[in-house]
Amino acid sequence: MGGEELMRTRSATVLVVLLLLLAGCSSGGRTDGGPITLRFQSLAWQQESVTANKELVKEWNASHPDIKVEYVQGSWDSVHDQLLTSFEGGEAPDIVHDASDDLADFAYGGYLADLTRLLPARLKSDIPESSWETTAFGDGVYGVPFLQEPRVLIANADRLRAAEVRVPTPEHPWSWAEFRQAAKRLSGPGRYGVAWPLKEPVSATLNLSLSAGGRLFHRGADGKVTVRFTAGDEVVPRTVHDQVAVDHSAPASTLGSGGSDTLPGFFGGRYAMVPLGFSYRQQIAQQAPEGFRWEVLPAPAGADGLTQGVSPQTLSVSADCPHKKEAVAFIDFLLRPENMVRLALGDWMLPTGTEALKDPALHTAENGWATGTALAARLRPAPAQSVRGYPEWKDKVATPAYQEYYSGAIGLAELRRRLERDGNPVLARYQR
Repeated sequence: MGGEELMRTRSATVLVVLLLLLAGCSSGGRTDGGPITLRFQSLAWQQESVTANKELVKEWNASHPDIKVEYVQGSWDSVHDQLLTSFEGGEAPDIVHDASDDLADFAYGGYLADLTRLLPARLKSDIPESSWETTAFGDGVYGVPFLQEPRVLIANADRLRAAEVRVPTPEHPWSWAEFRQAAKRLSGPGRYGVAWPLKEPVSATLNLSLSAGGRLFHRGADGKVTVRFTAGDEVVPRTVHDQVAVDHSAPASTLGSGGSDTLPGFFGGRYAMVPLGFSYRQQIAQQAPEGFRWEVLPAPAGADGLTQGVSPQTLSVSADCPHKKEAVAFIDFLLRPENMVRLALGDWMLPTGTEALKDPALHTAENGWATGTALAARLRPAPAQSVRGYPEWKDKVATPAYQEYYSGAIGLAELRRRLERDGNPVLARYQR
């Protein structure tokens, strides 16, 4: 056999082997010499958001015939267990939509790709370092944070004016003490100044507590985390507790409710204000009765101003994805500034990207966009972001402790004891 024939035979053999390997991939493979196929699982659920995501996938596919993206619909309600099952079964989507506070176990478990060397410079520089911190675990980066949601006060505009309380702005927010006084002024027979929907009390309390200097989780020189409930951690819980149990400016009946559960009472005039995530504005805009006037106010500020914690929505790449560069290229396309704005408007949330945040559509007074955008620079990683064992600590210790404190069943000293003495052994098990 001549040299040229030998080379052709070897080349053909290598090509066949490569095609067989690609065809045998469980995810994102190329079949029959056709385009690469990447599966993108989206958790978008609001119709505007689903439409924006599907349109962007369609636009990508039209301009990238060699890299086809399949849209897969997921659900926030079951995403953690569903992803864990699909990772362990080798059937995970190539591109994973999730939230940063759900990534730690997947990152440490080796299920997500480290994107440190795959991210394009444009994307890295456009998103602030404080946002990247939410997806950094150990020495790696395991997701791209792209949408974020501050907590705000949604207020009945007519009740505010009638009570003649000072209306706070991002430039001149209420302190936590002023907020408590305003809630009292807005209360009356059968009516409350504020309703706290605290079905999930832990993340709301911890994220808002950053404004008062509360950290709760403290990392030592050895890298291990312990819980310390300091004076800064007391401000928000004590405010809520006192509004319910002392001032009677907040009803105990909503403490076990979700945000949507409070809207009928808000529209009916029972509550003048409701602390909610920024995206709830869409439900309010759609459901508010004719003539009902509402506005968005910044959450109260403490010793650290308007700072609050967030867990951004993220896009990650499965560790088993055989085409990680192509998957990151799709993420980069999805998060171009103009596309990030489309996703943010569809979800009624804020983009993380600095260029996207400049878009005029996010600075209008209508529906409170300008108020939310003014808070973007003060958003920080949620305190529990990188704490191993946080889900168990939250479910078994913190949630029942905060619920009992807010309802008046236990005092502040007992809340501290439970969070620290009962909670630290839980965290310690994950840090041996």
